[in-house]
Amino acid sequence: MQEKTSQFTRTIAGFVASTESADIPQVAFEHAKVAFMDWLAVTISGKDDPLVEKLIHYAELMGGNDQATILGHGNKKTVSQAALINGSASHALDYDDTLRTFLGHPSVTLFPGLLALAEWLEKSGADLLSAYLIGLKVGATVGAAAGLEHYKAGWHATSTIGYLASAGGCARLLGLDEQQTVNCLGIAGTQACGLKRVFGSMCKPFHAGRCSQGGVMAALLAREGFTSAEDILEGADGFFHVLKGSGNEKALAGLGRSWEAENLAQKYHASCHATHSPIEAALEIMRKEGIQPGRIKSLDIYCSQVSLGVAGKLKPNTGLEAKFSIPYCVSNAILRGTTGMQAFTDEKVSDPAIRELMNRITVSVDESMEALEAKVTVHTDNGKVYSGSSDILQQIPDLDTKKAKIKDKYTDLCGPVLGDAKTKDLAEAIMSLEDLVNVRELTEQITG
Repeated sequence: MQEKTSQFTRTIAGFVASTESADIPQVAFEHAKVAFMDWLAVTISGKDDPLVEKLIHYAELMGGNDQATILGHGNKKTVSQAALINGSASHALDYDDTLRTFLGHPSVTLFPGLLALAEWLEKSGADLLSAYLIGLKVGATVGAAAGLEHYKAGWHATSTIGYLASAGGCARLLGLDEQQTVNCLGIAGTQACGLKRVFGSMCKPFHAGRCSQGGVMAALLAREGFTSAEDILEGADGFFHVLKGSGNEKALAGLGRSWEAENLAQKYHASCHATHSPIEAALEIMRKEGIQPGRIKSLDIYCSQVSLGVAGKLKPNTGLEAKFSIPYCVSNAILRGTTGMQAFTDEKVSDPAIRELMNRITVSVDESMEALEAKVTVHTDNGKVYSGSSDILQQIPDLDTKKAKIKDKYTDLCGPVLGDAKTKDLAEAIMSLEDLVNVRELTEQITG
């Protein structure tokens, strides 16, 4: 790859440092509040995952100042530890949003660090949302510039790009100037890591926590004058060169002109997003044609290499592995109709009926597909064949529909944990988050 001559890193830093809240359209803030509600719901629901317990124990071993709240636990740790723990909790269920241009899951890389910083520094709700939207645009710009080449190389883009998104958002929240932000991106970029090899283990959600934590560290160090390379993205041996990104400079054109929040794809199934198009396509065929599960002779699924690479566990043995298994997710949706957290237990995965239907499913790569789209063909026992397709990243509902769907999801996940009254009050507070003077009031409301 040729060395870039443009100031890619500095252009992004200039955008972060110069963008004011007034420059962001109001509709983007509305989408950001929906994203926050969705993120809080999956974080609260994931608070008791075993990896969270281990990270809290690790934080207690390390000690430190009580600065920011561990959501759902009521205690405080350092800002850095809170970003790590809350970030990991929010991705533990793999039930959080994705963004095509980000190449992964954006909100779990942004809100954990930003909320911890905002609580500690007593920033406003408007400050929090603005920093989120700016960090989101940073991540989407880097992701669009890197392209699928980066993801296909084996990098977990949620983590690698997440470091830069988190750094951009935290730099904005701290009010860093352009040069400090250049260094902030450099500090984050040299930390960027995360391998897809660990999917199905505790390390995948750990990635979200680590990049949230890394962005906080990068911004705080940059504020103190800590230096780094000034061309971390485009330079020789920089991000695009080493981590196999194309470095498409056209991605810079959208900075300050377009926003990505409206393109966020929230999840309505508690599994890897690469399983969603196959689920939707299969369910639509079953509904449309009135096919009973017992009439399925065989079911063929065609997807991209990207989807198969992340969700191709053909014979999962645990609930966690099942989240990354297209055959299990489709079988479960067809037989049970429930695709929330309750579907992903070890007991449900070992159900003989599920195993029998999985044995009738084949998953193949369609070279014409690039992202998360899928085609499903159902062969019935009377010789008939039915086909359908879905592309979950292109089927994003409008804002009002999103609000309704996410509020239902939020209520379903938070109600059993927080109680109905608190869940309702929190929802109202989130929908007026831009009017909140001090974010600490919100975290106290969550834990109070």
